[in-house]
Amino acid sequence: MEKNHLLQGHLLGGFTVLVWGTTFVSTKVLLRTFSPVEIMVTRFALGFLALLIASRGQLRPKKASHEILFALAGLTGVTLYFLMENIALTYISASLVGVIVAAAPLFTALFAAAILHEKLGRWFFCGFICAMAGVALVSLAGVSELHFSPLGALLGVGAALVWGAYSVIIRHLGAAGYATVPLTAHVFGYGLLFLLIPAFLEGFPAGLHAWLEPMHFANLLFLGLGASATCFVTWNRAVFLLGPVRTSAYIYLTPIVTIVSSALILHETMTPAMWAGTALALGGLILSERDNAGKADPS
Repeated sequence: MEKNHLLQGHLLGGFTVLVWGTTFVSTKVLLRTFSPVEIMVTRFALGFLALLIASRGQLRPKKASHEILFALAGLTGVTLYFLMENIALTYISASLVGVIVAAAPLFTALFAAAILHEKLGRWFFCGFICAMAGVALVSLAGVSELHFSPLGALLGVGAALVWGAYSVIIRHLGAAGYATVPLTAHVFGYGLLFLLIPAFLEGFPAGLHAWLEPMHFANLLFLGLGASATCFVTWNRAVFLLGPVRTSAYIYLTPIVTIVSSALILHETMTPAMWAGTALALGGLILSERDNAGKADPS
């Protein structure tokens, strides 16, 4: 049973980053017409409705204190993370955002060590250094203009930081015995609620014709139903099974997926530096997992 939990967790983590690796491109396309807030409200409204239907209604927290954790999860993992990431994309390139956000496993590990008292071995940090070197090689190889902005970089770091907090909160809620789908729906509800604040201040400047344009509509459906509703469920389940540190290591692969998918779909060339970076990132993932080899944490 323990091996089955491990396998399921790794498969879910891998599947999630395969989908999330393509979202940078999809979001970048939508940012030509829509504001970051418009994209966020739309994708999480779609995701929330889908999860609400799948879970057959809202979840009832077992304790009043858990309601606060659900609210914090929605604030960090939905509202703050995606606002920071999307706004960062308006200041710096998707490649740089991918590199910076890939540091999320380090913040997750530090939060897990401080709050969940998880022990971090030397292999985790060796894996982090190796993976970040690979991510940088893959993401920045062949990029002639990085469009660096201190504000954009700071927003990227902030996104990685709040994602680390979100992962630890989700692990705590999972240990409390909540089912994954209704838990995720409850988190989305709070995330959407917090997103309505900037949406109210900014409004929805894009006209109706922009929302109905087939390419925009398809990208919004992909982000809402695929990358949000489906992948948050698979990611949260992976966190329940593997723990936040082991699951977050899969984030190292997100920029790799972005580059490889561009090569396969858009026929962009994979340079030797990209291949080397891919190998380093995969090696970093393996090293990060070494300290926890054989340790499952099923819920």
